[in-house]
Amino acid sequence: MGTLSKLFLAGCLSGAMILGTQAVMANEAKPQKGIASFYHDKFHGRTTASGEPFDQNQLTAAHPKLPFGTEVVVTRPDTGREVTVVINDRGPFVKGRIIDLSKRAARELGILNRGVAPVIITAIN
Repeated sequence: MGTLSKLFLAGCLSGAMILGTQAVMANEAKPQKGIASFYHDKFHGRTTASGEPFDQNQLTAAHPKLPFGTEVVVTRPDTGREVTVVINDRGPFVKGRIIDLSKRAARELGILNRGVAPVIITAIN
């Protein structure tokens, strides 16, 4: 195989990898439906996966894949209530749950007494 052929092939493979990454990012940007839960008080002050301390009084959340710092609108379709949070941790680790919210975010959505609720999450940045 000639040098030009190798360069062309390498360029195509690199492009495929970039397109694959963009496809994953595009998938994560699509609205996701699932169950939201919130952190237990015992996690207040502990270090999150992003390295910052968890503060249950801030509007933050954990998501399995979205990059740290991503702003996400969390909407309860049954009530229309919504809150915007920033992803700063990984989780939840329970099947069917798509986001773990800080206590403040859970309060704003009205799920403190329920513990969990169906939500739609949409990344906005």
